[in-house]
Amino acid sequence: MYDKLRKHIEQIVTLSDEEFAFVCTHFTLKKFKKHQFLIQAGEPVKHHFFVLSGLLKLVYTEETGKQHIVSFAMEDWWESDFYAYYTETEATMSLECVEDTMVLCLLLEDYKKLCNGLQKMERFFLEKANFGFIGAQRRIISWMTSNAKERYLQLLKKYPSLIQRVPKSLLATYLGVSRETLSRLSL
Repeated sequence: MYDKLRKHIEQIVTLSDEEFAFVCTHFTLKKFKKHQFLIQAGEPVKHHFFVLSGLLKLVYTEETGKQHIVSFAMEDWWESDFYAYYTETEATMSLECVEDTMVLCLLLEDYKKLCNGLQKMERFFLEKANFGFIGAQRRIISWMTSNAKERYLQLLKKYPSLIQRVPKSLLATYLGVSRETLSRLSL
């Protein structure tokens, strides 16, 4: 399982076998079932997750109960309630399995040790964070400038495999439309 992590990291930085062995000592492997929570709103966020297999959804729930899907995370993606993780506060979002999922978990303490102990990993995480910021900005711009049909087509083009794996009701929530509207958009 750790070979997937190495391949992922080495898209950005090259690691010796010794360096990668050091990296592995900072992660723990966990398996979760469909509908199981990795993070629940109101609880401390202990981990940053690298998805080995499966699919997750990050959800913000308003006080009224209305849910907003902030993101999906599939294989080779990182996910967490990053604000709560880095500030060591309670989660404002929940992270739930859409499918049975296997992840590598990274405690904040281990993240810091890893970055301090291996500068290459600090560079790796900086690159990942930068691309995450870019993705978030692009999604915000899409929400401000595109209609529902355009957002659906953008999602379909960028993540075609995701469309096949996510139930229509969740896709509709992610796109901010009703299930009926999504059905019309996908015709």
